[in-house]
Amino acid sequence: MKKGLYQVFWTQTAQQDLVRIIEYIAVDSEIQAKRVYSTLKQKADSLRQMPLQGRIVPELRSYNILTYREVINPPWRIIYKNTEDKVWGLAVIDGRRNVEDILLDRFI
Repeated sequence: MKKGLYQVFWTQTAQQDLVRIIEYIAVDSEIQAKRVYSTLKQKADSLRQMPLQGRIVPELRSYNILTYREVINPPWRIIYKNTEDKVWGLAVIDGRRNVEDILLDRFI
């Protein structure tokens, strides 16, 4: 691993989120599903170099939970947490849903 690069890992929950999203999109268009997958993967991979690029998740900030960040590729929100040299993808959520309820269910 090059100096300064973080490793990006996906939790099982985030992997399941991604699979559900891609399967749902693929019902209408496999091509679009592949595009969305590629775009989300690239967005997450960009965290290798700049793990603090995402904002603190606003729905959690209001509860003074500041350890989770997100990068957005509308309408998808990739929720993650970073440690010393790792980034953990925790969830991939459709931002059109009630994100606060989903996050509170998962993280509190």
